Amino acid sequence: MDNYKRIALLGGGPSALFMFKRLVESGLTGLEIQIFERKKKLGEGMPYSAEGANDEHITNVSSNEIPELVSSLADWVQTVPKDTLDKFHIDPNRFNEYKVLPRLLFGQYLSDQFSLLQQQAKQKGIAFQVHYNSNVTDVIDQPGTQSVTVEVNGQDKYEFDHVIICTGHNWPHRHEGKVPGYFDAPYPPAKLALQLDHPVAIKGSSLTAVDAIRTLSRHNGYFEKDANGQLQYRLKDESQNFKLVLHTRNGMLPAVRFHLEDSHLGNDALLTESEIKQHIEDNGGFLSLDYVFEQDFKLPIKAKEPAFYEKIKDMNLEAFVEAMMELREELDPFLLLKAEYAEAEKSIERRKSVYWKEMLGVLSFALNYPAKYLSAEDMQRLQNSLSPLISIVIAYIPQSSSEEMLALHQAGVLSLITVGDQSRVEANPGGGAIYHYQDEQQQDLAVHYQTYIDCVGQPHLDYEDFPFKSLVAKQTVSPAKLRFRAAAAAESALAQGKPVSVSTEGSYYLKVSGIAINDHFQVIDQYGAFNDRIYMMAVPYIGGFNPDYSGLDFSEAASGAIIKRLMAD
Repeated sequence: MDNYKRIALLGGGPSALFMFKRLVESGLTGLEIQIFERKKKLGEGMPYSAEGANDEHITNVSSNEIPELVSSLADWVQTVPKDTLDKFHIDPNRFNEYKVLPRLLFGQYLSDQFSLLQQQAKQKGIAFQVHYNSNVTDVIDQPGTQSVTVEVNGQDKYEFDHVIICTGHNWPHRHEGKVPGYFDAPYPPAKLALQLDHPVAIKGSSLTAVDAIRTLSRHNGYFEKDANGQLQYRLKDESQNFKLVLHTRNGMLPAVRFHLEDSHLGNDALLTESEIKQHIEDNGGFLSLDYVFEQDFKLPIKAKEPAFYEKIKDMNLEAFVEAMMELREELDPFLLLKAEYAEAEKSIERRKSVYWKEMLGVLSFALNYPAKYLSAEDMQRLQNSLSPLISIVIAYIPQSSSEEMLALHQAGVLSLITVGDQSRVEANPGGGAIYHYQDEQQQDLAVHYQTYIDCVGQPHLDYEDFPFKSLVAKQTVSPAKLRFRAAAAAESALAQGKPVSVSTEGSYYLKVSGIAINDHFQVIDQYGAFNDRIYMMAVPYIGGFNPDYSGLDFSEAASGAIIKRLMAD
């Protein structure tokens, strides 16, 4: 078989950047790569462009936590024009690899890395072409000719041997645009440049909520330091009734960013790929959540933090989560934020990790790739118990965002309401939304807000939301589902209204979000067969099998699995 390969990258953001890097460095001959980007620039994607950030938005990772690209961030900052650095208040002489930086500036870095990789591709004689302003509207698999057709802007068609879908973030609009004052997401943030004189409801308290807080606070007041260097917030005269009201299920704020000992979510103490494979084989084809919790969380802690290990050694997963959540629930969330801010400041100053929190991030990352082998029972445990704790602890709010949130709370502008699991939001046709929830006295409340912003973060999108309709119609892709270990657990889930199905051979399955993929990120059809032409890196559509959103670390790991497969062809 000849080595000629026509490869399409659909989307030109960070995932495509890492995939392109793998292709350029692969040594594969006869490559022809085409990149289809909806916008006018490569590398930035949504979070690091005007679609996902304003000047005030900063990354929650520092230079030393970014997977290797062509040049380091610290070196690159030295090459940035002075007026750009001045705009973002960055002194290149004081910049180091432990500093976070503005997201728009980081987007420029990623874009420049893409340019450097294009130069490398030219030097190596790799044929490539970039299509800007090109919205991919459909993907059609052609098993007869062993090729894939890509439709762009509803009309132009291109043929490829392999297609890698790197389309990135997507927030479907449900009510936005139809209901005034109702926002399905805070992106692009320019739409939140609003002067308001009333309370704003924010659903969630994730980093997405922090983005909305940073933008809205600047348009309705200003931050200043007092004589003691403490940050204060003052409302503008025309925004005296402006308030930000966070609504969360558990009444908690995310944890503050601290120093990571192993900045790349790896750890020598972790289970190897072959150990996981062997365990799955010995365990009836399932990965045990308890096994991973013991091996990839507790044991590394035993070696590094024996005193903390003694406290948790006899706890199972649920008991551990309960103990950690209890600590958070007992404290006022803003007092806890203040305490964690101080803890994180020490951690960064001393370059010493808050180790159990770091290991929770490592555990989430380690669980991500083999999660498709969890039983349906364990996946439900992960979703109900571990994931909520992980989403709080590894959000890593940057220090400056924590300072602003504390100043806003001190000024009586930012507050938090616990709304529980049964709360719901109803779009109000006249404007904004009505928040339905029970207060602490179990009283049913229905509170109207003129402005409502959904800030729960990137949703795991369902199979039904999959954008390339020909792949759905031909059943080239299939819904992600996990097998139940026990029929009794399946029947119980079914009784609770969960999406449970039975296969022809009598096995029970739980439908999870998104589409099914294999370990090489190849899509799987309705018969369970993988497709060696179509690869999936668009995280929102594989959330059932890949529940962890670890940004650039994910892009690096997924592109590594894909290139391995392409090189084996």
